[in-house]
Amino acid sequence: MTLRAIGWTLLAGLGLGLFLLLPQPALTEAETVHDYVGAGKCKRCHGKELIGDQYAVWSQGPHRRAFETLKSEASLKIAEELGLDTPPHEAAQCLECHVTGHGLDATRCAYELDPVDGVQCESCHGPGRDYRKKKIMSDRERAIAHGFWEADRDESICLACHNPRSPTFDPERYVLPDGTTRGFDFKMAIERIPHAIPADVKGRYVELEAEAKERKQQGAR
Repeated sequence: MTLRAIGWTLLAGLGLGLFLLLPQPALTEAETVHDYVGAGKCKRCHGKELIGDQYAVWSQGPHRRAFETLKSEASLKIAEELGLDTPPHEAAQCLECHVTGHGLDATRCAYELDPVDGVQCESCHGPGRDYRKKKIMSDRERAIAHGFWEADRDESICLACHNPRSPTFDPERYVLPDGTTRGFDFKMAIERIPHAIPADVKGRYVELEAEAKERKQQGAR
C-alpha cells in the first residue's frame, strides 16, 4: 500500500487529484512534453475578477494546504502506523500526491515550484508553459493541443490520488441522492470546489479585457 493520498480525506471538499507522477504511456512522435510554470504564473490572469479569480479560490481551498496537512498529528500518526522512516512531509510516497511536480527533473520546471504551495493548478490542468498565453487559453481546443488537461471532464485525473490506495480512503465518504455511498464521486467532488470561468467571459476574455482597458484609459482622459 502506498501513501498517494495520505491525509487527503482529512480535508473537506477535495475534488481533484494528481496525475503527473503516475506511470504514463510512452509519447508518440506527435506528442510533446510540456513544462510546468507554477500557480504564480497562472495568477497573472486567473487572479483577476473579470475571469473569476480562480487563484483566490485555490488559495483558500484544501489543495493549497495539501503539503501542510502532512505535518498534522493525524498524518504523523498514520506515517508511524505504516512504518515510514521519514516524516510524511518528507516522504516521497506522500509528496507525490501532496505537491505539484515532486520528483520532476528541474528541466521540466520553467520556474521553481514551491512545495509549500501544495497541489497547484497544473496538477489538475496539466503543465502550462505552452498553453498559458491568453490567445491560446481563449480557445479550448487550441489549449488542449498545447497540453491543457480537461479536469472537469476527465475523472482519471482525480482518481490518480483519490483512490483506495490511500490509507485514509473512506469508501462511504460521498452519499449520493439515492442514498448509496462511494469513496469518490467525480461530479460531487467537482461541485465542492467550484472555480469556473464566468459563462459570459469564457472564450471572450482577451476581447473583454481589451474593452475594459479602453474604458479605463478613456476615463483617465
